[in-house]
Amino acid sequence: MKEVNEAAAAETSEYMNKLSYKLQHHPPNIGLQMQKTKNNLSSSGRLATMMMMEDEEDMTRSAISTLQSREEEIERKKMEVREKVELQLSRAEEETRRLAQIWEELEVLADPLRKEVAVVRKKIDMANRDLKPLGQSCQKKEKEYKEALEAFNEKNREKAQLVTTLMELLSESEKVRMKKLEDLSKHVDSRV
Repeated sequence: MKEVNEAAAAETSEYMNKLSYKLQHHPPNIGLQMQKTKNNLSSSGRLATMMMMEDEEDMTRSAISTLQSREEEIERKKMEVREKVELQLSRAEEETRRLAQIWEELEVLADPLRKEVAVVRKKIDMANRDLKPLGQSCQKKEKEYKEALEAFNEKNREKAQLVTTLMELLSESEKVRMKKLEDLSKHVDSRV
């Protein structure tokens, strides 16, 4: 960008030198010449700006390209390391299995019933693993049951309250109707 600014400054300086030479040897119409100078300076400024923008775009493209190549290199190295780690892990797992088998054979030598004990322990471990999700399921269903029971009890209380309200309203309605009937009956009796 600095180079572009310097190039624009050099171009402007060269133009100003040529203009000065022409003015000394061929005095033209000054107003016309000043207008041309302004136009040329404006054009060279636009040219310099355009050149700066192109250089910035080139620099941006270059930076993005460099960044992408670095990212690809990092990804490639990451994959290489991952493959090495996976290879070593698989070797370690294989070695672990081999050593476990050797260990079991050593244990069998120490105690003849050891193998049967190990089988029973494995079954116990498997039963424990099966029990865990069942216990969680049981707890979840107990919670759901408690929530459903609470909702049921709440609705029952609400229903009981509504029934009580209904009974009170019916009783009040009956009293009002009876009073009205008595009033009407008195009214009819008084007319006869």
